[in-house]
Amino acid sequence: MSLYRAADQEYVDKIRAGVPASYVIKLARDLRFSRESFLHTLHFPASTIERKIQKSERLSSEQSERLLGVARLIGQVQEMVAQSGNPEGFEASQWLGQWLNRPLPALGGEKPGDYMDTIAGQQVVSRLLAQIQSGAYA
Repeated sequence: MSLYRAADQEYVDKIRAGVPASYVIKLARDLRFSRESFLHTLHFPASTIERKIQKSERLSSEQSERLLGVARLIGQVQEMVAQSGNPEGFEASQWLGQWLNRPLPALGGEKPGDYMDTIAGQQVVSRLLAQIQSGAYA
């Protein structure tokens, strides 16, 4: 689900429709997070998400937006690598998963993963990634 360059309307439609709760499992696996850790990172109530997974339900719009925001960050990293060098063999999701767990001076020593629970926080992280690519990273 590459959404980094998706048209705005397509992205909004996916949010409104709700993402299948099982996508939490896939994205956690791609990032190399445990399911529990990923749910905590997104501030998703574990019991609610587990129930939705078991019943093959969709996430709420608000939950879908946060989850798809992480997917967009993976797409951003993929595009950065494609523009900056040879993406062959590079696992953007795995790299992002590791990077999200590293304290960064640019965030006052906080981890980028601590910002995944809000859309505004995800935008902060997206800007940091763009600064890394441009060489303006502090």
